[in-house]
Amino acid sequence: MPTLHNTAAKGDFAPTVLMPGDPLRAKFIADTYLKDARLVNNVRGIQGYTGEYKGKKVSVMASGMGMPSIGIYSYELFHEYDVQNIIRVGSAGMISPKLQIRSIVAGMSAYSNSNFGAQFGFKGNLAPCCSFDLLEKAVAAARRMGVTMPVGPIYSSDTFYDASEPKPAAVLKDLGVLCVEMEAYALYLNAARAGKNALALLTISDNVFTGESLSAQEVRETFTQMMEIALEIA
Repeated sequence: MPTLHNTAAKGDFAPTVLMPGDPLRAKFIADTYLKDARLVNNVRGIQGYTGEYKGKKVSVMASGMGMPSIGIYSYELFHEYDVQNIIRVGSAGMISPKLQIRSIVAGMSAYSNSNFGAQFGFKGNLAPCCSFDLLEKAVAAARRMGVTMPVGPIYSSDTFYDASEPKPAAVLKDLGVLCVEMEAYALYLNAARAGKNALALLTISDNVFTGESLSAQEVRETFTQMMEIALEIA
């Protein structure tokens, strides 16, 4: 049942899909954690794999960068492949001074400067929320693993290089926003419209105020605690 962006057949995806942005991170998760993982999609290099984790069928597929990209892939997974849960496992820039590099956070709701929500017909502002069921399970899994995982609002930005003054991060810090990333807002809205479940688990890769950051390889291969929390609730 291929779509324009996905050559997987009906039934190739598990009910739960982990969704990193980077296709190489999807491959890393499949190679590291999934038993008998097989490639089910590779259109445009957006690698999708399905295998087993602790006896459960689990899939992982990249989303690419930005809300238009994850909007396409999450829509197709929810509507064409009957996926029930998508867990974004991504990197984010630190906004809250309570965090540090490698902190793991869970996005309870998502703010945005995007117009992605206009397609759903609501004329006001939207701040979609994650699935409470997935969030509750993730918090419990993190606690069992001894991981401190702050939960709160996150900011999904349509602009990576933002030259405006004042920068959104400076304003959002005072509103209790934890971090900035580029996909969760669209994922949460697509899940809400489809009646499905979504959650963003994010590891802090950089500080937007100081410029401190990790390398692309470190982001891809060392955020294992976040990946393990997601796999535990898949």
